[in-house]
Amino acid sequence: RRVHGGLYTRVSFMLRSVSSALLRSANHVNAAQNGACASLVRLASTGQKKKKTEVLRDMIQSKELEFIMEAHNGMSAVIAQEAGFKGIWASGLSISAAMGVRDSNEASYTQVLEVLEFMSDRTDIPILLDGDTGYGNFNNARRLVKKLEQRGIAGVCLEDKLFPKTNSLLEGAKQKLADIDEFARKIRACKESAADDSFQVVARVEAFIAGWGLEEALKRAEAYRQAGADAILMHSKRSDHTEIEAFVKAWGNRHPIVIVPTKYYTVPTQTFRDWNISLVIWANHNMRASVKAMQDTSNTIFREQSLVNVEPKVATVKEVFRLQDMDELKKAEKKYLPVNDQ
Repeated sequence: RRVHGGLYTRVSFMLRSVSSALLRSANHVNAAQNGACASLVRLASTGQKKKKTEVLRDMIQSKELEFIMEAHNGMSAVIAQEAGFKGIWASGLSISAAMGVRDSNEASYTQVLEVLEFMSDRTDIPILLDGDTGYGNFNNARRLVKKLEQRGIAGVCLEDKLFPKTNSLLEGAKQKLADIDEFARKIRACKESAADDSFQVVARVEAFIAGWGLEEALKRAEAYRQAGADAILMHSKRSDHTEIEAFVKAWGNRHPIVIVPTKYYTVPTQTFRDWNISLVIWANHNMRASVKAMQDTSNTIFREQSLVNVEPKVATVKEVFRLQDMDELKKAEKKYLPVNDQ
């Protein structure tokens, strides 16, 4: 009886312990569920700011013509945002030019990512990366998507050329296009690899650039649409709008169209609205403007050996500090530094 009684006591204690643990677990689950419900209620009542990917998606899907502005570093990204643009084009040409290298994938994608991180940190608007060909095959491209998402980049535009790429506006350059099926699978891999369903993948068709004509442009655009591209960027280096207009009419508004009117800049913007274009990219003008300004400034200082005729034409140091957000650092120093160190 003593043995049985001792065993009964131990079993009873174990059962009470298990019951108590289960009760605590149930309470924790209920608390978590209640907390989640409360969070949902708060979100519903206060509203939640859209993610950058969602903003870019809505711009591309909008029935109104939208615009994004080129930037190539943190400073130019801030300037584009302050100008009022809702999105930024991280131009491959501009980023490589700022590094002093050619737009032929001479800058590695990790170097581009470092620039993008500074741009993303300093802005609240979405960034669409000019991702060239994706820096290799589907595997390189989908890894690029992963790294872009980690840095808060909203989307990537991939062009259907071979790696390493050649800039589309380079005169006399031979433009070799990728196989349609291979590039379509690259697009699909990028879409399916994105952790965020709202991450935008834009397929850039280079058929006109390569001189292959409308039929090839339509065939490629449709293949990329079916592969899951969120929009089609139709590129042209003609100074008139004949190629783009022909594509738009034949395309029939079946999927969002993005354009880059760098060469056909005299076409009125209203024409783009009439064509139901979704997004216009002002693709390299901040970089080109800064090149001209630096050339003029350097030449003037070298020639005159003086700053008298330059200083009134350049940004003040105070303005540079403002763009760098030095006021935030001053406030942080007062809050976090010991009084003797301030």
